[in-house]
Amino acid sequence: MPELPEVETIVRGLRAADNIIGKTIINSRVLWQRSLAVPLFDDFQQFINGQQVLDVIRRGKFIVIKLTRQSLLIHLRMSGDIFVESGETSRNNKHDRVILEFSDGSRMAFNDTRKFGRVWLVDDPQMVFGKLGQEPLEDSLTSELFFEKLSRSKRQIKPLLLDQTFLSGLGNIYTDESLFLAGIHPSTPANAIVFEKAELLLKAIREVLLEGIKRNGASIDWVYRGGDFQNYFKVYQRDGKPCQRCGTSVQRITIGQRGTHFCPHCQPEIA
Repeated sequence: MPELPEVETIVRGLRAADNIIGKTIINSRVLWQRSLAVPLFDDFQQFINGQQVLDVIRRGKFIVIKLTRQSLLIHLRMSGDIFVESGETSRNNKHDRVILEFSDGSRMAFNDTRKFGRVWLVDDPQMVFGKLGQEPLEDSLTSELFFEKLSRSKRQIKPLLLDQTFLSGLGNIYTDESLFLAGIHPSTPANAIVFEKAELLLKAIREVLLEGIKRNGASIDWVYRGGDFQNYFKVYQRDGKPCQRCGTSVQRITIGQRGTHFCPHCQPEIA
């Protein structure tokens, strides 16, 4: 599933000069009705056509396209991707689910092979975000606040970091990599993590996310094109291979129904 760095990379691409900002939507097509969460299929064209794209931002794993009167939210889920193109396309577009056509002849396509992605057209994005957690890269998330949040939970640290109401944007890849960098076993109870380790973990999360953004995300188990962070994984999908730090074989276990990769030497389990 695309995580914060992959979504951020797409958002930065959409914000690039002459991409979609400033363009007016003259037509829209929903090719897979279940991709549309809100509004009803019959109302989508009526509401979105004629609106201008004002800005594109990210919130957690959501792409937020700010329009004249509303906001278009896109969650890529397992296999979603965004294409902006002009003229005839040479790519395989059979998995396009929602298409926006602009006044200059270009178009934006939400492409989703596995059909899990969702699109919302709403007046207030908070209606969709609900209790979405704090952004891990925000300066307002201090080490003290992060430690306090951890101290309030008895949950294992891996599932807690994946909980989008705790922090927004983290998924399996960047959680495994962050826990390795911080030297924390993924099954550690959150409230057992001392302040120094919490501070180290927050630093690791930010370091891993920023490195992922720098490398345009990871291209592994979905259709996202262009990232190469997968070439720099320390533990994720490296089970059975030697740890790059100590040489111990990286292990894969299941925690909270999620495949989890770690080094048993560098990330010792708390007795």
